[in-house]
Amino acid sequence: MTIQVGVTGWGDHDKLYTDPKERQQKLKTYSTHFDVVEVDTSFYAIQPMSNYEKWTAETPAHFSFVIKAHQDMTGQSRKKMTRAEAASLFEAFLSSIQPVIEADKLAAILFQFPPWFKVEKASIDRLRYIRALTKGLPVAIEFRHQSWYTEAYRKQTLNLLQELEFIHTVCDEPQAGSGSVPAVPVATNEEMTLVRFHGRNVHGWNQHGREDWRKVRFLYRYNEEELKEWQASAARLEQSCKRVLLLFNNNSGGDASDNAKEMMQLLGHKLPDPPPEQLHLF
Repeated sequence: MTIQVGVTGWGDHDKLYTDPKERQQKLKTYSTHFDVVEVDTSFYAIQPMSNYEKWTAETPAHFSFVIKAHQDMTGQSRKKMTRAEAASLFEAFLSSIQPVIEADKLAAILFQFPPWFKVEKASIDRLRYIRALTKGLPVAIEFRHQSWYTEAYRKQTLNLLQELEFIHTVCDEPQAGSGSVPAVPVATNEEMTLVRFHGRNVHGWNQHGREDWRKVRFLYRYNEEELKEWQASAARLEQSCKRVLLLFNNNSGGDASDNAKEMMQLLGHKLPDPPPEQLHLF
């Protein structure tokens, strides 16, 4: 049983990179701070296999990746595809990540569904089709429409994830209408549960009309009390699965890496030693 902490992406966390050399080797430096990272560039474009070869080579053996599924695979792009086109897309995506799989560094493929992906037959059929195309691989499912967790459907949702051997992605986010989900810390896969921290900026969550809405949405810093609540929840999840991954996505104000480090301290994890120059301050 283990709990691991990381953040989404490794490029935008400036506090982790204190000198020019570290900024040139961000992932290598990142892997001295955390054991897991979320790859989000794969959501916007299928990455070349060479990228994954490079990333696996410059991270230690125990390091792992949560790789976000391409937006066409989740319906976020609203692109219409035939079954043959969808199968071809999945084949291209899965082929690209083979270096991570072969290096035994794949924690999960994360399918983050759009806010309009609600409980209905077509959605359930899509989930079953995704599982057929990803058979044998660790797949994490993140819902963003509240219908999946209403009193009428919550138990059925969790049962479906368990039936399909999907990893439940638990979200900590603002409760701001149908396009947000409550935190439901329940494991549906004995191997892993994923928790993603999006912040609690309720006023910024639905600001899609603003040009900078992405920055506003994730502008939040968790306080110690909030982190302690999740420390307890993570410990309970750990009793139901072998591995719990906590990923902080609240980086609009540069808070994700700080909150991740604070969570590691609460969990009793060893933090990396400070740079040598800091050792001689006193």
